[in-house]
Amino acid sequence: MEDKKLTHINAEGKAKMVDVAHKPSQLRVAKAEGFISLNNETLSLIRENNMKKGDVLTTAEIAGIQAGKQTSALIPLCHPLPITKIAVTASLTESGVKIVSEARCTGQTGIEMEALTAVSVALLTVYDMCKAVDKNMCVSGIRLIEKTKTDID
Repeated sequence: MEDKKLTHINAEGKAKMVDVAHKPSQLRVAKAEGFISLNNETLSLIRENNMKKGDVLTTAEIAGIQAGKQTSALIPLCHPLPITKIAVTASLTESGVKIVSEARCTGQTGIEMEALTAVSVALLTVYDMCKAVDKNMCVSGIRLIEKTKTDID
């Protein structure tokens, strides 16, 4: 069995930020997704753009982009990254809203936390905008669906 050393813990067991200075700069891409279940009335209000707080899907997408850019300020051991792209797509399904994000950077460490944060905050934004009409919403399935790194020539 492979020994999995925790990289964010020092010799005393305290949390630490990993030094990535020795790592090469690479193109890093991460994609994430998540879902919020909604009742039929809420889905209709979103579809018809009749939610009192405004356009739910566009607001969620913008909130996700903003959140992804703020990840290092929210999650203590995340490095600030030179983000080149964050895209967030919110789409209605038969039972709720699916959020998908893609985050890109050129750097020495991964960008998966930014993709996951974008999805999480986009879903929370849907929740916030719909909470007055839907008391049974459920956020679920937040996960990383792809993570790549490519050498830069």
